[in-house]
Amino acid sequence: MVQIPSQLLTLDEFLKLPETKPASEFIDGQIIQKPMPQGKHSTVQSDLVAAINTLLKPQHIARAYSELRCTFGGRSIIPDVTVFIWERIPRDENGKVTNTFTLAPDWTIEILSPNQNQTKVVRNILHCLAHGTQMGWSIDPEEELIFVYFADRTLAMFEEVSARLPVPPFAEAFSLTVGELFSWLRE
Repeated sequence: MVQIPSQLLTLDEFLKLPETKPASEFIDGQIIQKPMPQGKHSTVQSDLVAAINTLLKPQHIARAYSELRCTFGGRSIIPDVTVFIWERIPRDENGKVTNTFTLAPDWTIEILSPNQNQTKVVRNILHCLAHGTQMGWSIDPEEELIFVYFADRTLAMFEEVSARLPVPPFAEAFSLTVGELFSWLRE
């Protein structure tokens, strides 16, 4: 995580700045650049988005997005994976998905990168939960474990390969074990 030194900005000022690579987030008046995803992170992220969309998108239940900027509650963050219930996906007057998402996701998923600040990740998940997100996952590919944050802010850790991961109620058709998730790193 790279923190760009600057005077405190407003959210509107931040949103007018050009995008950076890797992307930057706006948290508590600060611009914080996300770390560049590496192999394990990218593998889990792309396979997870595909797996969720394979089961939930065709029935118009929900849709998963990778690296989508979400601006709400005074922050502009880019979770690694966001999932929105179909009816909550912002659309324009033609029914097309809009470019701007100014609401919290229904499910937020973060995948830790090497040397990434876990506290920042947890704060973003808790920020989402405080604004209506139903569930958050924090996936640690190095340790092969997942922390699940529930809407009531309780926390559970999953590391047994046979453990079935909890999902939000709208995603009950999606089933995944810890072992299945981390097997993607061996494919």
